[in-house]
Parts: sequence; C-alpha cells; structure tokens
Amino acid sequence: MPLTFDAPAVLGVLLAGTLYVRAARRRAWPPGRTTAFLAGLVTILVVTCSPLAVYDTTFFWVRAVQTVTLLMITPLLLALGAPIRLLLDTVEAPWLHRHGRGPLARALTFPPVVTAVLVAPLLVLYLTPLYDLTLRSAVADGLVRLVLVLAGFTYFWTRLGLDPTPREDPHLVSVWIAFAEVIFDGALGLVLWLGPLLAPAHYAAAHPGRGPDPRTDQIIGAGVLWIGGDVAGLPFVVALFVRWARDDERRAKQIDARLDEEAASGAASTSGLWWETDPALSDRFKGRG
Repeated sequence: MPLTFDAPAVLGVLLAGTLYVRAARRRAWPPGRTTAFLAGLVTILVVTCSPLAVYDTTFFWVRAVQTVTLLMITPLLLALGAPIRLLLDTVEAPWLHRHGRGPLARALTFPPVVTAVLVAPLLVLYLTPLYDLTLRSAVADGLVRLVLVLAGFTYFWTRLGLDPTPREDPHLVSVWIAFAEVIFDGALGLVLWLGPLLAPAHYAAAHPGRGPDPRTDQIIGAGVLWIGGDVAGLPFVVALFVRWARDDERRAKQIDARLDEEAASGAASTSGLWWETDPALSDRFKGRG
C-alpha cells in the first residue's frame, strides 16, 4: 500500500499532540477529551500521509474525501477535546480573558457569520480557479487545508459549547445552522455533478489508465461532498441534541432545587405557578392578569 510523507503536517500534529497531552497531564482532564483530540490529529495524518495523499492529485473523488474529512471530521474531534478550555486552564493569558467575550469576538461568532465561515471555503475552492491552483502548488494546497480545518473548528467550537465562547446562543440556532449547511452541501453537489469538469487538463494528464473516467470521477466526488458531508455531520447533530437534553435536565433540577428551598423557607410564591417566578420566563407574564 503506497504511503507518502508530509513533513509540515507531521510536525504540526506532533507539536499539537505533545502540547495537549502535557497540558492534560497537569490536571484531572477527562480521558475522553484527550482521546477525541488525538483522534482528530490522526485524521490529519490519514489525509496527508496515507494512500489518500498519494492519489489526491489523480482522482477528484479522493480529494473530495480529504476535503470532507478536514472540514467536518477533523474539526469535530478537535473541538470535542475542548482545547481552548485546556489552554485557559494552563496558560495565564489575561488578554484572552479580556477580549474573548468582547464586541469583536461576539461579532465574529454571530450565527450567520459562523455559517458563512463554514460554507464559504467550499464555494471558493470549487467555484473559482483556486481548485486548479491547489493541484499545481503544494503551498496553496497546504494553506487551503489549514483554512478548512480552522473554518470547521470555528463552527464546532461555537456550536458544541464545550469550550468557552463569546456568545451563548440557543441550541435551536445550532440546528438551523446545521440545516443551512445541508442545503449548501446539496447545492454544491448538484453544481459539481451537472456542471463542467474542474481542471480537465490536469486530470486528463494525470489519469493512470484505470479507475473512473474524469466525468464519473467528478460525479463520485460530488456525491462525497454532498452525502458524505451530511453523514459526517450526523455525530455533531447527535452530540448537539444530547447536550440540549442535558442542559434542559440540569435547568429543571436547578428550578426544582430552588422551589424546594423556597418552600422550606416559607418564601414560595402563593400563585403556585413556578414559571411566573422563573427569571428566564417571568418577563413574558408581566402585565397579564
């Protein structure tokens, strides 16, 4: 089985993994988070050093698999590792604490902005001459891969909520963003499926004489980007609903505990309607009688 070696990717993975593990050992860090983060780093090695990397300039569908992995799978695993929380617990960074929830950070993590950050890299990559450039330039290819990982991480970081974030949006917002991402995946898949061939001269020259022809190759790749992207996002949707249920359960326990304390102290509301005294809901009932 042919393999290759991507020195910048390997060095980056080793550095990130070493720093993360050393920081995790200094405190009681959940092993599951460490496992998720390291698994995310392993997916980078799979993309850059496995047979996927050997044939990524030969077949369009191989490159599509790499793109889905770097945009959806790698960042999700990295975000599940909660690296920002670990960084804040390990390093004294007053400036980060000071500006982390500032107006600029809140604006950059506004839901429509986050949605654009997730979908724009794919649109720019496949609907502009950038794709052909990545096939000819290792530097451009490496930068695009880095952008894909950063864009995906920004999305999952703000949506999962395991790390501190500048804003706290309702869980339903994350569901709508995921739905918008599905629509954009489908639109891009249709364009690549029915549209003209990308980099036809390159793939005609690079075709090894076996495997799918360029048109079939691009159709397969379009399906990978469309269906594969949606399938890769399913674990996130599951994690999102699990977190949603846990937050609701925790909130219900907090309300029950407060009501028990009020009942024990004789300060419970005489109306008997708990939602009228709940801080998050009481404003809705003002003026009603």
